[in-house]
Amino acid sequence: MLELISFYLASAILGIMVFFSFIVAPVTFTTLNEENARKFIRKIFPFYYNVNLALSSLAIAIYIILKSYNLNFYLILLVSVLFAISNYMLMPLINKYRDQKKDKHFKYSHFLSVIINFVQILLLLIILL
Repeated sequence: MLELISFYLASAILGIMVFFSFIVAPVTFTTLNEENARKFIRKIFPFYYNVNLALSSLAIAIYIILKSYNLNFYLILLVSVLFAISNYMLMPLINKYRDQKKDKHFKYSHFLSVIINFVQILLLLIILL
């Protein structure tokens, strides 16, 4: 039963990530002007990361309770760590570089966040397949 819950949590995280990446972010930047889009994204991204961090942490807890330290445990652990890094380290840097108009640093750090997001999606697909 608990194993099934961890599967559902991984599914929920993947659904949130796909919806956010392919619906919320693009619609935000095509609907709102740059200033309002930036304000909105800065408010919603921490929520996005924290919800996914909480869900992935819950999945980790289930694996620990079950003493199931298989590949899926380590993959969801990596997904969780990447959410924490993205939220608490990378996002502040991205915002700082954007505010300071350091375009090269901004583009690099933003690209890194996109790559991390893509890697997390791939890891979740491995868990679910």
